[in-house]
Amino acid sequence: QVPLVESGGGLVQPGGSLRLSCAASGFTFSMYWMSWVRQAPGKGLEWVSSINRGGVIADYADSVQGRFTISRDNAKNTLYLQMNSLKPEDTALYYCARGQTYSRGDYSFRGQGTQVTVSS
Repeated sequence: QVPLVESGGGLVQPGGSLRLSCAASGFTFSMYWMSWVRQAPGKGLEWVSSINRGGVIADYADSVQGRFTISRDNAKNTLYLQMNSLKPEDTALYYCARGQTYSRGDYSFRGQGTQVTVSS
């Protein structure tokens, strides 16, 4: 059983939207901060957004602020990322990552990723 499984990626035109999901299993989802990170071809891992255990506190990278929204459903053990007004520079492999109880962590515990490609 894979602990984190991302889905929802795909090919979208600039200005379009996608909603990513991350299904968690094998641990108590509600006890951890969760994050989305991404990796574009030839680049390092980039933090995108994080959300605290209760879903009340959310942080965003400047590059996605105002366009992306992170959320979670602890009853369904699922993390989401709503992405609007997508740009070509958002093209990347998107991972969800488990943090720690009181912090984002180092993003090392993450899934296999889902590919997002923004292109006309």
